[in-house]
Amino acid sequence: MAVQPEKAHRVREWATLRNTSPEIAEAIFELADYDEKKAELIWEEGNDEILPLAFSKTDKDTLFWGEQTIERKNV
Repeated sequence: MAVQPEKAHRVREWATLRNTSPEIAEAIFELADYDEKKAELIWEEGNDEILPLAFSKTDKDTLFWGEQTIERKNV
């Protein structure tokens, strides 16, 4: 499912403000149905579905979630 350009831009901004990889932010927003309040809650509390979904969006071996670096091999 393609993301609307305005939503994609908002997600990238949101990720930058939180020092979080765009792939993680995209996964968070997908699971939150693009509700920013829900996304913030997921970002703070985590969710087991986020990392596999985020890594499925990229071939990178590491992603950032705030100050934490997550390696693909640990997911």
